[in-house]
Amino acid sequence: MATKTRRTPSRRAPLNREKVLAAALRMADKGGIEALSMRRLAQALKVEAMSLYNHVASKEEILDGLVELVVSEIEPPAIGGPWRAAMRQRAIRAHAVLMRHPWATMLFVSRVNVGPRMLRYVDATIGCLRAAGFSYPMADHAWTAIDAYVYGFTLHKRNFPLDPAEYATAAAGFLPMIPVAQFPWLNGMSQEVIAGRHDGLHQLELGLDLLLDGLEGLREK
Repeated sequence: MATKTRRTPSRRAPLNREKVLAAALRMADKGGIEALSMRRLAQALKVEAMSLYNHVASKEEILDGLVELVVSEIEPPAIGGPWRAAMRQRAIRAHAVLMRHPWATMLFVSRVNVGPRMLRYVDATIGCLRAAGFSYPMADHAWTAIDAYVYGFTLHKRNFPLDPAEYATAAAGFLPMIPVAQFPWLNGMSQEVIAGRHDGLHQLELGLDLLLDGLEGLREK
């Protein structure tokens, strides 16, 4: 008669801070920051809510950790090479990362983020601009202007209420509200979209290059 062997229950890998933050990142990507709570996070990890506090002190600490995870996906600019190419690539990468994490832009702009990865990212940015001949004040203005553009562009793209395929139809619908006698230039722009001469799509790189062209004249050569 065969004897039954008793199975040893598999032991769950111990919880740690990295696993907590990874689960929080998945939750935020799926449902936004509003969906994130200690209770829901504990449920996702199949643990008691109180056990989370052994690894993160509060939801605020989780948000700090999420910013660190996101900024770690953005490669810092190189210091000492062509500054314009480095800052251009930095902006393009930042936009791509923020588009992958739709909730992250507001955390970048609404909090004082001083985690080590963010500090390294900012330090490399300042270093790139200083090596290119920007004074500290001008480097600060340049970095802020580029980031403000990237954040604004990202938020606009994420939240604009129309799909690009709807632009021409929407422009035609708005036309009676903008008669040419009162709004000649807005009417003219709408006519371009309606006729298909302008697709109405905005390009990150075009605005970025305009910014970089202007910043070129502010550095000490």
